[in-house]
Formats: sequence, structure tokens, C-alpha cells
Amino acid sequence: MTAPLFLLDPERDDTPLASDELHTGWKLRLPQHVRRHAIRSMRLSQGCEIQLSDGQGLRLRATIKDVETGLVEVTAVGRENAPDVSLILVQALAKGGHDEDAIDMATQIGVDKVRPWQADRSIAKWKEGRTDRKWRQVLDAATEQSRRAMTPELLPVLTSKPLVRDCHEATGRGDLTVVLHQDATMDWEDVEQRAASLDTGRCVRVIIGPEGGIGMMEVQEMVEAGAVATALGGNILRASTAGPVALTLLARALGRWRC
Repeated sequence: MTAPLFLLDPERDDTPLASDELHTGWKLRLPQHVRRHAIRSMRLSQGCEIQLSDGQGLRLRATIKDVETGLVEVTAVGRENAPDVSLILVQALAKGGHDEDAIDMATQIGVDKVRPWQADRSIAKWKEGRTDRKWRQVLDAATEQSRRAMTPELLPVLTSKPLVRDCHEATGRGDLTVVLHQDATMDWEDVEQRAASLDTGRCVRVIIGPEGGIGMMEVQEMVEAGAVATALGGNILRASTAGPVALTLLARALGRWRC
């Protein structure tokens, strides 16, 4: 069984993860919040293996030496590189927590960045200092659950007009922007072929609307800005499901499912 992973914040947790001290045999004490989760909630004991990460690609493997003090000893140090082509989910705000469900599943699948979108038809509203904190908690929890060494970056929220400008700029850089819309006629296989042909350093953006769907004017403006509109077959997916399904197919096209 894969050892559980816990995120560490070098600034908050006072843990020098970027220092030259990172080596096999290095000992450190787990921060209180990690100790509470690992030892009290998960009931891990002395000798158990765990993983620690800064969410930026660092992956430490360690063994618990003392459950009372939270002392662990590092047994392996590694750092993972970002994928050649990044996956970005632009998720419209949706009521009932459907947007949070979407970014949770997207994180497990391997999304690299998440962009909240205050769409014209979004009922839910973005509240700075509250919604962003909740979304970061969801991203962190899904990162730990899926044993990822990289936490998706949470990008600033955009309304529709700035999002159209973002699509235009992305097109100019050679990125691919995909808008899921039920009335689109482009075949999904064409999208996968375009994604697979992107150069290293490029991005694929997947734009998902709210419960009521993306407005026709929004779709038109995004397409005029360089995005491609497509549908995922004939079934209409929920706001919480469409993004993860599209990202799963794109991850396969980009070769991310290879062991």
C-alpha cells in the first residue's frame, strides 16, 4: 500500500524544505497539524512509512521514530518535474458545491492549475478570503489523498470578459483552449490530436460552465478569441463531472497514464 502523503508549508511549519539539509537520515519533527492528522486521526505508529511534500514537486519518504514528539527520519529524497504540457481547468462557480467537487476530482486526475470563473449564469458568487480559502483546502486535501507531490495552482478568479482576453492571449502563445458546450459540433478526437501535438511548455485549458450552461454569447466570444468548442458525446454532464471527464481523456492523450 502506498504510504500516506502530507503537505508541509515551509513558511507556516518552519520546516527548511529548500535547504541543503535535505538528505537521507535527516530528522525533523512533524508540525502539529500533520501530527494530529497522521497519528491521532490515521493512528499511524512508530515504524510506519509516510511521505512529505511541499506541493511544489518535492517528495520525501520518511519513517516515524517517535509518535509522542512527531519525530520522523527521512529515508529518501526526490523531486518531480512539471509535465511537458500543462492541464488547466477553468471551472465556473456552481451552487451546491458542484464546483468544489469538480476541482477535487480534477486534482486527483492530475490538473496543474485551476481558474475559478464567475460566469454570466453562475448563481454562486466568489467571496475573496472565504471561497478562495475553501478552494485551497479542497485542492490540498485532494493532493494528499491522491499522493501527489504537486498541488494545483489556484489562479485568480475571472469574469467572462477578462476570460475572453485570457483565451486570446493563450492562443497567441500557442496554447489550446477547449470550451465544452452541448451544441458544439467539433469531434472530441480532434481535440485530443491537437493536444497531443502541442510543444513542450504549452497548456491545454478546459472551460466548464455552471449548472445552466455557458451562454451563447460567451461561447461565441471565446471561439472568436481562438478557443475551440466541442461536446463530450450526446450526454449532458453535470458541472461537477464535465471537467474531470475531459481532463481524464486529455491526460490519456498526453501520455500521463503510463506507469
